[in-house]
Amino acid sequence: MTRRIATGNLTRLFMPALLALFLIGAASAARADSDDGIVRVKSAVPMQEAIARIKADIAAKGIKFFSEIDQSKLAADAGIKLRPSTLLVFGNPPLGTQFITSNPNAGLDWPVRLLLTQDDDGGVWAVWTDFGWIARRHNIKDRAAQFKMATSVVESITSTIATK
Repeated sequence: MTRRIATGNLTRLFMPALLALFLIGAASAARADSDDGIVRVKSAVPMQEAIARIKADIAAKGIKFFSEIDQSKLAADAGIKLRPSTLLVFGNPPLGTQFITSNPNAGLDWPVRLLLTQDDDGGVWAVWTDFGWIARRHNIKDRAAQFKMATSVVESITSTIATK
């Protein structure tokens, strides 16, 4: 009985500390992802279906689709083996060009580029540059609402591949 009480007391004493360590670790992992400006969303569907869903959602939202670049085909044409990798380029000029008016160098990051890639285990990922990171990169401080809108739109588009 004494052992049970001691174990219960230890659990009550250390559980908050373990929870705090877990939360600090989770926050650090999220921070590490944002430090390089990369956002990744795991797809629940195969590559071609993910591409089709994303392109359909872009069209449904009335967003301008500029280009689809099959990077793995380009690599194959050059005699290089590359896992499936397709870059989709799209945007809403009335929104995206506002970033360029704040800093012309932001044109390096606009329009939006969304990479669909397959990992070694066959998992498909949608990958893009975090808009907050882009704002910091180009020292854009006067377009917070626009960056928030761009983030919401891309999160909505990539949510179409998150479930079967």
